[in-house]
Amino acid sequence: MIRVLIVDDHPIVRDGLRGALAAEADIEVAGQAADGREAVDRAIGQDVDVVLMDLRMPQMDGVQAIAELQRRSPGIRVLVLTTFDSDSDVLPAIEAGATGYLLKDAPADELLRAVRAAHRGESVLAPSVVGKLMGQVRKPSGLSLSDREFEVLELVADGASNREAASRLFISEASIKTHLQHIYDKLGVRDRAAAVGEAYRRGMLG
Repeated sequence: MIRVLIVDDHPIVRDGLRGALAAEADIEVAGQAADGREAVDRAIGQDVDVVLMDLRMPQMDGVQAIAELQRRSPGIRVLVLTTFDSDSDVLPAIEAGATGYLLKDAPADELLRAVRAAHRGESVLAPSVVGKLMGQVRKPSGLSLSDREFEVLELVADGASNREAASRLFISEASIKTHLQHIYDKLGVRDRAAAVGEAYRRGMLG
């Protein structure tokens, strides 16, 4: 019997997933959680085999919860189930230790196959996620930011707000936000601080 914990901050999503799993003779829904902190506690406390993990949740997000589970109970398999497949979501989740990554529009039979595969320790990735990972593998190791993106990154590293950066570059705040999102995607991060830290780690900023 595969014991599954369903983790999502939306009750209607949790109920739908429970319904999809309930009819399977070899799968038992061991419990539910609404945030990452609760997920870690319940996964360990209820002897769970596979966790269906959303990524964007309050208290502790999915990536943090995956990393914590890997640290405290590495035998538990985590299958990410989310609506997001950007580089800034996919890469941190895989790096944190997720066994698989599916999108919420996946058919029920695909979800069931993924749960069973995750239980066996096999990686299961949505096609769009495979494309993201392949893109990272194929990406040249050198600087991949455009000149404008690098200018934005330097200003952010100097502590400039979006408004200040826009004023200094004579572009709109909306353009700054777009450039920042591209920077996050290229560096595989999710926020300004992480982007600056990753840029220093890669030697892009001195």
